[in-house]
Amino acid sequence: SKQAIANTAAFGANLFRVAMYTGEGGYLSDSSKIRQQTYEAVDAALANDMYVIVDWHILSDSNPNLYKETALSFFERIASTYGDKPNILYEICNEPNGDTSWDEIKSYSVDVIDRIRMYAPQSIVIVGTPTWSQDVDIASSSPIERTNLLYSLHFYAATHKEDLQSKMQTALTNGLPVFVSEFGITEASGNGIVDTTSADTWMKLLNENGIGYIYWNLSNKDEACAL
Repeated sequence: SKQAIANTAAFGANLFRVAMYTGEGGYLSDSSKIRQQTYEAVDAALANDMYVIVDWHILSDSNPNLYKETALSFFERIASTYGDKPNILYEICNEPNGDTSWDEIKSYSVDVIDRIRMYAPQSIVIVGTPTWSQDVDIASSSPIERTNLLYSLHFYAATHKEDLQSKMQTALTNGLPVFVSEFGITEASGNGIVDTTSADTWMKLLNENGIGYIYWNLSNKDEACAL
């Protein structure tokens, strides 16, 4: 809601990620309703001088190519509405998963990025990486030939530790611009223990490397990671 986003800004957050689910009762079920809710959230974040991420939140539809035409239509609508506002970022595929390859993600991303660029030629676009946005090392070996991109890394501190931190370091060494568009300090399920020790290690690494991050999530869901 508008008030919840204002409260988030008042607590000190400078960014709000609008996780617009595609499946799970989201955009694919009622595009008009969900699109309107997305606009309202984006406008509320802008009104509070925040950065805002429009997140095409794929999950059960594990390969973004499955509904690529719908994604192209959506991003054309929203990019033509908001244009090149510098504090709007476009996240085009939340967490590709299953057996979705980096080549498949690249193919999808090029088409969606080019559609966004028709209306927002300089805006930052965030690209998901394979295995629930963890394989940034794979992406770094064959980045997309477009400008103003970030590549998403997602972690949950109680589950993801040295192995994923190593993947992040490989990507950084290869020059990939990494952005943590989702993290938690619980287990990957969103529940379980709260691991502050691992979270502190992650925060130190992110801050040392100038990597931005977004906590998951602001909701009233009954799980450990919900604020």
